[in-house]
Amino acid sequence: MKQYKAGSSYHEWEVALLRSDCELAVEYLRVALESLDNPEERGGSLIMLRALAEAYGGLGAVAAKAGISRESLYRSLSPKGNPTLKTLVAVLNTMGLSLSVVPQQKKSRKQAAKKPVKTAPAAVRGAGQRTPRQRRSSAA
Repeated sequence: MKQYKAGSSYHEWEVALLRSDCELAVEYLRVALESLDNPEERGGSLIMLRALAEAYGGLGAVAAKAGISRESLYRSLSPKGNPTLKTLVAVLNTMGLSLSVVPQQKKSRKQAAKKPVKTAPAAVRGAGQRTPRQRRSSAA
């Protein structure tokens, strides 16, 4: 069997890319923070935050600058972690970033128009009355 030289891991590549491209790092952070409120995606979001911390000097250096113990930061940014707001803000500040709040996007008109039309049951309409759909089809 032929032996291949080991290349760099995806994680190493990702950290190097985030370190070299500030705009990508900001967008990456935005996506990570947006998905923190979804329990199914929270672990991945925390791993993304960890990769960002590693790109900005490593977890030890970020923890020291943020005034948090390294172990606490490792736990907070693990897949099962639960970082406090204080931890998130401190980590973001050490990266030269800040946390901001924006309103949620409203549903588009198409999504709002797709609401089902409710008609009253036959007992409420009266036995002899027709539904709007029945009236349209008989008018045609």
